[in-house]
Amino acid sequence: MADDRPALRRRLRAARRAVTAAERRRAAVAIDRALANLGLPRPGSRISAFHPFDGEIDPSVLLARARALGCRVYYPVITSLRARRMRFVSPGDAVADTINPRWLDLVLVPLVGFDERGTRLGMGAGFYDRHFTFLRHRRAWHRPRLLGLAFDVQRVEHLADAAHDVPLWGIVTERGIYGSAASQSVNAMRTTAR
Repeated sequence: MADDRPALRRRLRAARRAVTAAERRRAAVAIDRALANLGLPRPGSRISAFHPFDGEIDPSVLLARARALGCRVYYPVITSLRARRMRFVSPGDAVADTINPRWLDLVLVPLVGFDERGTRLGMGAGFYDRHFTFLRHRRAWHRPRLLGLAFDVQRVEHLADAAHDVPLWGIVTERGIYGSAASQSVNAMRTTAR
C-alpha cells in the first residue's frame, strides 16, 4: 500500500490538534501510568524528552515522576537545520550538560502517526532517524530504547517502512502500548498478577 505521506501528515496533525485540553490531561496521566506499569523510567536513568509542539502530547506528567526518581532529562536542540543535526542537552544551573545519544537510556519521541507494529511517521526531516541510526546495526545491546508518545487518534492501519527508518521500541497512547514494548507490558502484567 503506497501512502501519501504529506497528506497523511496533514490529516494526523489536524487530528492531534483537535484533542481537547481535558482529553490531553487524561491522556498524559494514562500514559504515565502505563509507563509506570512497565517500570519506566528506571531510577537514575538518562532520558531524552521533548517540548510539545503543534498539538503533540505533553510529557510533563511523566517527566515530573522521572525527576522524582532521580532521572536526568535531556532535550534535543537543533544545531543545524540544513545538515539535520541536533544535540541532547540537559539544562543546568550554570552550564548545560550535553550527552552523546548512545548513552541515553530512554528516548521519548514525538510523532505525527504510527501503526500497531510501532512504525513511526515523523515530521519528515529525519532528525531522530539520523541520530539513532546506530541502533539498526546493533545485535545485542539495544539502548537507548526509543519510545513514541502519542494520542490514539494518531494511529493508522499501516505505515510503509522507509529504508532510513529507525524502528521504535514501542509507542504509548492513552489507550494502549504498541510495538515491541507491548509484549513487555503483557509480561509485566503477568508478573504482578502472580
